[in-house]
Amino acid sequence: MDNRFNLIDEPWIPVADVGRVNLAQVFENPDYRALGGNPVQKIALMKLLLAVAQAACTPADEDAWRALGAQGLAKRCRTYLAQWHDRFYLYGERPFLQMPAIKAAALQRYGAVLPEVATGNTTVLNQGQVERSLSDADKALLLVALMGFALGGKKTDNSVSLSAGYAGKRNDKGKPSTGKPGPAVAHMGLLHNLLLGENLWQSLWLNLLTAEQVEHSQRYSGGIGTAPWEQMPAGEACPVARALQDSLMGRLVPLCRFCLLAEDGLHYSEGIAHGSYKEGRCDPSVAVNWSGKDPKALWCNPEKRPWRELTALLGFIAQQQSAGFDCLQLRAGIDRACEALESFSIWSGGLRVSSNAGEQYASGSDDVVESRLDLHSAALGDIWFAQLQSEMAGLDELAKGLYGRVMGYFKAQLVDGANLAAQATHLFWQLCERDFQNLLGHCESGEAHQHARQQLRHRFAGYAQQAYDRYCPKDTARQLDAWASCRPNHAKYLSQEA
Repeated sequence: MDNRFNLIDEPWIPVADVGRVNLAQVFENPDYRALGGNPVQKIALMKLLLAVAQAACTPADEDAWRALGAQGLAKRCRTYLAQWHDRFYLYGERPFLQMPAIKAAALQRYGAVLPEVATGNTTVLNQGQVERSLSDADKALLLVALMGFALGGKKTDNSVSLSAGYAGKRNDKGKPSTGKPGPAVAHMGLLHNLLLGENLWQSLWLNLLTAEQVEHSQRYSGGIGTAPWEQMPAGEACPVARALQDSLMGRLVPLCRFCLLAEDGLHYSEGIAHGSYKEGRCDPSVAVNWSGKDPKALWCNPEKRPWRELTALLGFIAQQQSAGFDCLQLRAGIDRACEALESFSIWSGGLRVSSNAGEQYASGSDDVVESRLDLHSAALGDIWFAQLQSEMAGLDELAKGLYGRVMGYFKAQLVDGANLAAQATHLFWQLCERDFQNLLGHCESGEAHQHARQQLRHRFAGYAQQAYDRYCPKDTARQLDAWASCRPNHAKYLSQEA
């Protein structure tokens, strides 16, 4: 097959405010603000770009990282891509991130591996769920996403194994097993966190890990590792595959699916099986609490937006690294971001999924989530974080109080109000989200910031009252009596020192 559609030359990467660009343009144009696409695509693309960056020039330590700079990183990546140009063809003798030998696996439709597309007997609710034909650019984007975000289930043809004697694709009865979820998804959908600078170059530079950081993390016994396009594995358990399982490169581009693109679909089978966070293995962008008997990860939750997890993600600011949630990407980059930039952002996102009988899917309240929070470098510190914790604790108390008051309102009328109380609480958090960025800017010490926080507290209390009034009508005398007796009282919240 002739080599065609080179990812370095052809536009396929969505960029905010620009459209599709190629890999070379990413490292040639310093004006690209951020990646585009949905949250899953953003994470998968960021990991691919970081894999290119780590392969091009992994700094030895923080001094080497500072000396490199964002422009130096982009220059080294341009040189690297020129060197490995022939390994980035989507079609040809050595197709990018694909396994020609997996052609023996059954052909799967493209729509079947897209979580948002309704296939089989699934009801189509809107036009976004209709399966469409994919361009080569769309296929390249899907391929990159599948490497880490493939959903578990029966869509993989696990009757084909490329490593002789490999039993990882067989169940206890010796029959082909259902495919395992990708390491970037796991059981319910992991929450991923990244640092963002003023442009894409700065974002890559901030998230670039040094060899010293990787070694000290004790998560990747194989170190940085070799990029898979430089040396693709021959099978699920070959030496190259085992090296990817133990290296950072294997978490950035996991190859959890062995694929081969075709005109109407792709040959699709389970690929390299990576260890989970319960085994001490996780992506650097994932937050895990290792301090308990069993590790616990932060999951995506459409009912609890990522901004509400900020105190958990930044817990290392005020406590020992062995306690609380730990995200290597944030812990390794916050100090350097504060030193190098006046302001930066924390981006969090992912995909929430459900599972039944080994099949993963997105349904019901499952959805993609993402949030971006801007932080001022000069403000970050123990005082700022302690104040943020206090304000978040106050909001949690407001939410709990609202839930109890709505429950009391309906109980007074002999009605089960659990669902409506949950909806009222959800509305409250939605209203608070619009002012949370403003709250972050006023968690510093000083009279002016204290006054601003007090004003925000009145606004948040108003949101709680607004949610209560929305779900607790007072049209009849009986409703009015229940509304008045259960009405929230925010005097304690408003009188506390802000």
